[in-house]
Amino acid sequence: MLSDKLTSCGIADHSDIPASWPSEERLKKGPVVVVECFQEIPCNPCETSCPRQAIVVGENINDLPKVDHAKCNGCTICVSRCPGLAIFVIDVNYSETESLVTMPYEFLPLPEKGDTVSALDRAGKECCRAKVVKVVNTKAQGKTPLVTLTIPRGMEKSIRFFKLIP
Repeated sequence: MLSDKLTSCGIADHSDIPASWPSEERLKKGPVVVVECFQEIPCNPCETSCPRQAIVVGENINDLPKVDHAKCNGCTICVSRCPGLAIFVIDVNYSETESLVTMPYEFLPLPEKGDTVSALDRAGKECCRAKVVKVVNTKAQGKTPLVTLTIPRGMEKSIRFFKLIP
C-alpha cells in the first residue's frame, strides 16, 4: 500500500521504499540497483535493457518492475533507460564513511568530476554536501547522463538528486 504522501503529492517516503530495497546482505556485495517505480503505467525499458534479466515487468506492461537483486551487478544500464528517472545504483562499500549513488541527470550544465554539490532528498530538500566522482555521458545512454556522488553513509535511502552550487 502506498503512503499518503506518495498518493497525495507524488513523493515517496521511507514506508514506500522497502519493497524495492536490496537486503543488507546484498548491499554488502557491491553496487546494486534500486527501482523506485510506484505507478502502474505501460513501461518496460528497465526490463528490456537489463543484460542480466535482473529486472522483470512481465507480460502485463503495466505491472511494476520487480528486481532480483541477486542477479544485478550494478552495471547502471537501466538507470539511463528509465523515462521516469526512477532507477538508481547504490554502493555502500565505497569507504568507511561514504557510499556512492548513481543517478540520471538531464540538465545543463553537467557537473564535473570533483565538483561539490548539494544533495537533495525526494522532496528537493537539501540534506548534505556530496562530491561528484563520475559523470558518464555517452551515445549509448541516449540523452540521459549518469552522475555518481559520494554521500555520507546511512543516507542511501534519502538522497535522490542534487543541485549545483554556484
